Amino acid sequence: MYSCPQQISKYIPEEYRKNAENLFPPGGFALDKGPDGAAAAEFAEILGIGADYRRLLAVDQGGGETLQFLAHFQNNLDLLIQKTWVEKADEARKERLEDQIPGFIAEIKQGDIQKALKDFGVILEELAYLFFGAQSAREDFVEYALRIDIQMGLFWWYGGQLGGLPPADAESLWAVLLIGICYLTNF
Repeated sequence: MYSCPQQISKYIPEEYRKNAENLFPPGGFALDKGPDGAAAAEFAEILGIGADYRRLLAVDQGGGETLQFLAHFQNNLDLLIQKTWVEKADEARKERLEDQIPGFIAEIKQGDIQKALKDFGVILEELAYLFFGAQSAREDFVEYALRIDIQMGLFWWYGGQLGGLPPADAESLWAVLLIGICYLTNF
C-alpha cells in the first residue's frame, strides 16, 4: 500500500496541517466525542465535500438517502475504474477492484463499519495503483499527490491513515469512512 506514515504530515501545507492532525493526530485517532464531529467535518470541508458529508452524517445510515448516495458512490467508482487506462497486464486488477465494490456496500448496509473501513483501505490502495501506477507504492506518494492537487493529496493522505485506525464505535468509524465515500462520489 502507498506509504503514509504519521510524519508525512510535514508535507501537508501549513494551512491544512492543523485540520489533518486534528483528525489523525500523531500517535492516535481523534474520535470526535462532540455532537458535531468537528475534526471530521472540518477535514471534509477542506476536501470540498462538507455539504454532502454533513447531510449524510445527519441522516439514518441505513435509510433511503444514504442508500441512494451509496448507489451514486458505486456508479461513480465503477466509472472511475472503467475509464482508467492501464496496461493489458493490469486489466484483471481493474476487474477485481470492480468486484470488491458490491461487498463493500453490503458491509455498510449490514452495519459492519469496522470491516467496511478495512476493505475501503484495500479499495483505495488498488485505486491509487490504477491512477498512479507504481508511484502509489513509493514512500513519497502523498507528497507527489499534494504537488498535483492539494485536495487530492490530502485525500490520499487520509486514505493512508485508515489502516492504522484502532477498533472503535461504529458511529465514529462511519464518520471517518463517510469522508472517503463522499470524496470519491464527487471525484
